[in-house]
Amino acid sequence: MEFFCYHRDRPDSLALRMELLEEHWSYMDQYAQELIARGPALAADGETPVGSVHVVDLPDPAAARAFAFDEPCYQAGAYRDVLLRRWRNLLGRTMWEFPGGPAGDDRYLVLGLGSGLPADLVPPPDRDGLIAFGPLLSDDGDTWLGTAVLLSAPDPDTARAVLTPDSYAEIEVHRWEFGGRR
Repeated sequence: MEFFCYHRDRPDSLALRMELLEEHWSYMDQYAQELIARGPALAADGETPVGSVHVVDLPDPAAARAFAFDEPCYQAGAYRDVLLRRWRNLLGRTMWEFPGGPAGDDRYLVLGLGSGLPADLVPPPDRDGLIAFGPLLSDDGDTWLGTAVLLSAPDPDTARAVLTPDSYAEIEVHRWEFGGRR
């Protein structure tokens, strides 16, 4: 089962996050084979972390909760909240298989939180910039709750346009970059 996990930073937690960076990476190393995508969400400056995205393939919702809530930065209080949802990998690949590689145009996390009928259940025809794309689902996988996308785009407005705007209660766009050890 695939899961989308987004840890949102607590205000003024950057120093704590940096202090725990090696612990965070070591923790994620344990999940290297299960990770589909990972990386920090960034402020508009493109440098300051504001959250952490992990898309991971785990046996069940209990394993996903353990993954999300045992993470060292969460345990230390660096994150203010966690969005954890079942996810379906509509591209069928990991971020490491993205043809554009880890560097290039600006990268974004686009997170659409649902408010009704399911939308964007099929990736758009122009997939060149898509790194990860899939619906956010309930634990049982039956209820659509939104869509999460990682993509390469020239600007936030172009990134936002990958989702159907009227189908979501809210759409967030954050800068994002490939994660992992540097």
